[in-house]
Amino acid sequence: MHYITTYSSPTGPLTLICDDRYLRVLHFRGEETVWRPDRERLVPMASHPVLQLTAHWLDRYFSGERPKPEELPLKPEGSPFQKQVWQFLLEIPWGETRTYGDLARRFPGTMSAQAVGQAVGRNPIALVIPCHRVLGEKGRLTGFSAGLEIKRWLLNYEGIAFRE
Repeated sequence: MHYITTYSSPTGPLTLICDDRYLRVLHFRGEETVWRPDRERLVPMASHPVLQLTAHWLDRYFSGERPKPEELPLKPEGSPFQKQVWQFLLEIPWGETRTYGDLARRFPGTMSAQAVGQAVGRNPIALVIPCHRVLGEKGRLTGFSAGLEIKRWLLNYEGIAFRE
């Protein structure tokens, strides 16, 4: 069974989906959900403990606190490569950024920034796994599945400088 609710944020509605134990999806309105439970009904239930914990985390984030992603039970669905990229995203602190190239260089051998960018774009738990903190080379603002307007807002909110 999977549970769904909507969280009202300053950037617009966020969709939260969890299973019995883990947050599986957090996406912005208008963003296509990367992961959906197969052949299972999504049950609206804002009172589910994982969804309540996530809403509290988001309340803290949007009130200026800096909650840590590890405070939430996360279980993003993806390939081993994607999960490694998402782990690198979790290591980017509030107020800091990395480039796709920075992340690619963390892999042994030759890894393309484009491959990393595709994995970043498949992140099913946006904001908590901070894909908005990844910029193009030389700090340039680049794509974001929820749109550049929301990415700009989040970067400005965290005090992060970027180039258009």
